[in-house]
Amino acid sequence: MMASALSIAVLVVAALGVSAQAGLFPPASVVGFPGPTPTGAEPEVVATAPAAPFQSSYYPLIHPDPPADNKSFDPARYWGGLAPAISNPPDTFATYLINSSVLIPPTCELLEAHMLHRHGARYPSSSETVSTLGTKIANATATGQLIATGELAFLNTWKYGLGAEILTPYGREQLFDLGVSWRVKYGHLLDKFPNGTLPVFRTTSQDRMVKSALNFAAGFFGIPYEDQYHQEIIIEGAPAGIAGNNTLSPASCKNLLIGLTDSAAPIAKWQTIYLANATARINSLVTGINFTAADVGNMQSLCAYESVAVGYSDFCRLFTEAEWEGFEYSSDLTYWYGFAWGAPAAAAMGVGWVQELVARLTHTPLTVFNSSTNSTLDSNPLTFPVNQSLYVDATHDSFVDSVLVALNFTSFIKTGPLPVDHIPAGKRSFVASETTPFATALVAQVVNCTNASGSATPYIRWLLNDASVPLDNIPGCGADAYGRCPLDAFVAAMKVRVGEINYAFDCFSNVTIPDIVAANITNGRPPNAP
Repeated sequence: MMASALSIAVLVVAALGVSAQAGLFPPASVVGFPGPTPTGAEPEVVATAPAAPFQSSYYPLIHPDPPADNKSFDPARYWGGLAPAISNPPDTFATYLINSSVLIPPTCELLEAHMLHRHGARYPSSSETVSTLGTKIANATATGQLIATGELAFLNTWKYGLGAEILTPYGREQLFDLGVSWRVKYGHLLDKFPNGTLPVFRTTSQDRMVKSALNFAAGFFGIPYEDQYHQEIIIEGAPAGIAGNNTLSPASCKNLLIGLTDSAAPIAKWQTIYLANATARINSLVTGINFTAADVGNMQSLCAYESVAVGYSDFCRLFTEAEWEGFEYSSDLTYWYGFAWGAPAAAAMGVGWVQELVARLTHTPLTVFNSSTNSTLDSNPLTFPVNQSLYVDATHDSFVDSVLVALNFTSFIKTGPLPVDHIPAGKRSFVASETTPFATALVAQVVNCTNASGSATPYIRWLLNDASVPLDNIPGCGADAYGRCPLDAFVAAMKVRVGEINYAFDCFSNVTIPDIVAANITNGRPPNAP
């Protein structure tokens, strides 16, 4: 019986390999027959909706088991920098902003939107120690020493299976969703681009950063997105002599990790305090292995990492409400003393981006390059345009905090510095799950507002995961109910702020801080900095 033409084709494809198979699956542009494709008007929900959109879920992750002592408690809200981003309530950062939201204030017109966002959920970074716990458990299991009982019985068959550094599937979804939400909120601003002019969005070269930017683009522009914008990828982490300055990840700052290094002992001390009961409780359920407080802290991290990687984790149900609150506070300590107001290089880390922001707000090209700004990229109007209505920059969690410091948003330091032996009573002004969760988004809206007499004034307002950031400490701003500040006053204050930060000294002087907590830093600069 003669073989069919299709069978012959399949045999030929099998012989030639995968590349030949591509010919059997041409793209839509080759197939044709797309049907009707008219598009509609661009959305601008921030100006047209009666209520603000609010992100409150983290589907499709399985809701982590609540602790036995509080069944209404949600552990995922207490994962600190490992938490999924959701919308912060309106009064998160100031009670007088209770009626503020992502919606444009009354009598105002949206002119520009600027966003600095973190990458999506990832596997643990190479510098983290959760994998060492996996190795410790695997070694005990392989020798037959480990016997786990009760709620820890799952360890008898558990295996560490996380990757490293790159986005998880959920992380890809987060950035795609962020792109969609931005198109729904701010799509109308695309109409302000002249014909033939494409937006330039920026990211860095790390895999998770590039993939975050591309997933955002897929959500924002739709597929295919390649011809709808320019994706600028700035080198990050290359060997010395290759990498240039990078305002989205200024790793050339020598003093970058001083605060984090010096905070290692205080954070370890905090773990021995808040995890004392948990460590004893968990060790009572096993034989053949002894878990330290650091190991138990890694179990809490594994709850978060496994949840955002594979959707669920048995580690989540091991801890009480107080222990999850302690875990969140350990994340606060890490960011505060490593990258935020308690870190001596934080202001210097963020100042380059603030210089770029001023250039964009004033539509004036950069001419001074005395920080992490890249003189090659930032002096070229093609790679650093200053006349866009939409700006999107992708970065890391630590850098978002550094930018908040460089912007001088001192509302975040009202209850700082942070002690390392207890959680301060009452509402804290700096909480990592509110400032730097996975896919966090810091957004500036530039609006033109008309008063009762008919005169118009441009303002700027800032939103961090949809909650307005108070600007009343910024000279010329005041406590506006919508978080607005006159644009001219804000720009003038930022120019002064940039002049206050000595990048060369803060990053490259010989800074020695024996005890980062005792140093009592609250401005993100070294003690006695000029």
